[in-house]
Amino acid sequence: MSDVADLPTPALLLDRAKLETNLGAMASRARALGVALRPHIKTHKCIEIGRMQRALGATGITVSTLQEARVFADHGFDDITWAFPVILNRVDEAMELASRVTLRIVVDSPDALVRLMGTGYPFHVWIKVDCGYHRAGVDPRSEVAVNLARDLHESPTLTFDGILTHSGHAYHARDKDMLRSIAEEERRVMVDFAERLRVEGAVDVSRISVGSTPAMSFVENLDGVTEMRPGNHSLYDYSQTVLGSCTVLDCAATVLASVVSSQPGMSHCVIDAGALALSKDPGPDDASRTMGEIFDDYAAGTRSETTRVVSVSQEHGIVSKRLPVGSKVRILPNHSCLTVAQFDEFHVVERDRVVDTWKIWRER
Repeated sequence: MSDVADLPTPALLLDRAKLETNLGAMASRARALGVALRPHIKTHKCIEIGRMQRALGATGITVSTLQEARVFADHGFDDITWAFPVILNRVDEAMELASRVTLRIVVDSPDALVRLMGTGYPFHVWIKVDCGYHRAGVDPRSEVAVNLARDLHESPTLTFDGILTHSGHAYHARDKDMLRSIAEEERRVMVDFAERLRVEGAVDVSRISVGSTPAMSFVENLDGVTEMRPGNHSLYDYSQTVLGSCTVLDCAATVLASVVSSQPGMSHCVIDAGALALSKDPGPDDASRTMGEIFDDYAAGTRSETTRVVSVSQEHGIVSKRLPVGSKVRILPNHSCLTVAQFDEFHVVERDRVVDTWKIWRER
């Protein structure tokens, strides 16, 4: 074991106690809501965390890329939803992976469905539905959506897993009431669409999959839904604290950085954590315009009122106050998913001691 203060910087720290609390809380919430939990592992990309989630009852995992799916399959995870509209030029790769684990594919277009049917392979397939985010997914009011479901349902080779959505617009909610409304809208859109498919398309929908961390943190009931897929809840971040999904004390991932330049007469200093440590995510829709909050006291969960990361370039971060060269700052990132993707490993910490390192499987 070593002290956190002795780590070379920039370093990604993972507070094990907070991680365990976060994972347990969402697993309990899924049970209370009566749905299965299929967590999104793109947030952490870490086998050890995935195993902790599975031990807490996760029924499978969700991934964003085929590489994530492949790595987790290599480590014994055998029920994986690739929750991204299938990439047509990677169907052959998906087929290879699906030959050794249950890989669930997502489609939202007739072209994608035709490509999958053309392989003759018995893929498991979800239909992605737009529940209000308007990024991807079929319009549940359209004839295209009904026809797509009917064609998939009638396919002699493909298995229709059900309908899936993502309430990404919850990240733009202005208050908790709006979050509850978005979460209920997501549930209602999906349950209503399933009923429409039953009535108009003679298609029974056995599974309905929903979820983003903010929506799942505030949803009051998931009647008619079978599973949820939050991801960010494992680590949380500054954006989630602004949304109200958690408090600063719940955030498990932080970046340790060093002051490398602090010039006389200037009102700022420079740290060794730039965009390739913190990302360039501008953070929540509030007035702070922070690129990373700096702790006054990590143990107490207090952030500095006067000192934060105000801009980043590739390797440099600009802090809004002069600090001595060589001093360390602990930063709460805006978006933990993107921050984790910049690092090769977590330094797992208990209080001020580093107790382990866990690999982050971020290959593309």
